[in-house]
Amino acid sequence: MKYQEAMDYIESCAGYGIVPGLENIRELLRRLGNPQDKLKFIHIAGTNGKGSTLAFISEILMENGYKVGRYVSPVIFEYRERFQIQGKPVSKAEVGRLVESVAVHADAMERENMAHPTPFEIETAMAFILFAEKKCDFVVLETGMGGLLDATNIIENTLISVITHISRDHMGFLGESIEEIAYHKAGIIKKNAVVVSAAQEESVRNVLENTAVHKQAERIIFVAEEEIRNEKYDMQKTTFSYKDRKKIEITLLGTYQVKNAALALETADVLRDMGYEIKEEKVRKALKETQWSARFQVISKKPLFLVDGAHNAAAAKELRKSIEFYFTNRRIIYIIGVFRDKEYPQVIRETCDLAEHIITVAKKGNARALSSVELASEAAKVNQVVTAADSVEEAVELAYLLADKDTVIIAFGSLAYLGDCIYAVEHRKEMGKDTHGQQR
Repeated sequence: MKYQEAMDYIESCAGYGIVPGLENIRELLRRLGNPQDKLKFIHIAGTNGKGSTLAFISEILMENGYKVGRYVSPVIFEYRERFQIQGKPVSKAEVGRLVESVAVHADAMERENMAHPTPFEIETAMAFILFAEKKCDFVVLETGMGGLLDATNIIENTLISVITHISRDHMGFLGESIEEIAYHKAGIIKKNAVVVSAAQEESVRNVLENTAVHKQAERIIFVAEEEIRNEKYDMQKTTFSYKDRKKIEITLLGTYQVKNAALALETADVLRDMGYEIKEEKVRKALKETQWSARFQVISKKPLFLVDGAHNAAAAKELRKSIEFYFTNRRIIYIIGVFRDKEYPQVIRETCDLAEHIITVAKKGNARALSSVELASEAAKVNQVVTAADSVEEAVELAYLLADKDTVIIAFGSLAYLGDCIYAVEHRKEMGKDTHGQQR
């Protein structure tokens, strides 16, 4: 298949929806020769911080000379980002080839009166084929949703199960209580694997510990947040200490990133204990060099323009902490876009009183997107200075028109629209526009 044919095929499978469970992916992979059995995994589940933690861990492995496959969900800019070798997306030709090889078996399953695999199941199979073909030393694997019934959980060769911070999200699939959600996330824990978890509230911690015992995990380690200290933040880097490590530097901004970095450090220590060569100086270098899009990321400086993927209540609380820490007494303009199945009223209540002006947007062509008008109506309950924009490009232009040189523009919410926002800002730069939208 050519790349566009492959994209059309994936789109045609969207009608099969989200189907939690492992029966389909198990049958699909059986027909493909179970490529996942040739790989070793670091499997990541959690509510917030999965992408940044994946980035830190994979950078540590690559810096230490290992070949790393990364499977990422969701993507920011383009489809090919889902499948990365050494941090680089695969080619369009590779995507076409992989889709074609999986589609033969997916369509055959339907002809044989089995359920047709969903897009995520097809993509997960594609990732395993690719990483096995490329003989990756490690695959750093991010769950799509939950863990227990997520298609990625078909794997058996898990070295480390990494659990980021757990909070409420995807309640329609994972349950309403935090304990039910934790139960699903804990589903990635495997026999003889080591579990490395972010600090969790007591009820979540209990679920993870009980699951680790039940699944016969080797041991479980929690990040000791009380041992994160000496934090120093500016808009270029963050410096902190963790346990006996002093002056660790990261360039991913946001007050929450030190917790993700500490989770990656614990993972690196476990790998070293397992006998893998993980040199301390290369761990430090990797953390400092790690980049990850749309996580409190500065995309322009005059005025300061940031994007952040805060799309649930827990992430919104962390975003608020970062705004209050970095931008005390600054004028703030928001651009917000969310999915209608997210807890957007809580996100609004947590953040919108900090803004002088709020601009709402919706991702065009995405059925899950909440309309900009509906979102504006909800935001007006907290802050009445709200404008509903017809497009991301219009929202960006309006934000610049409203801004002065000391204003901070922050676009946040669903990752689905943040890539469009970044493109719109880059396009303005290419056009040579100044703050107020005039040609220079």
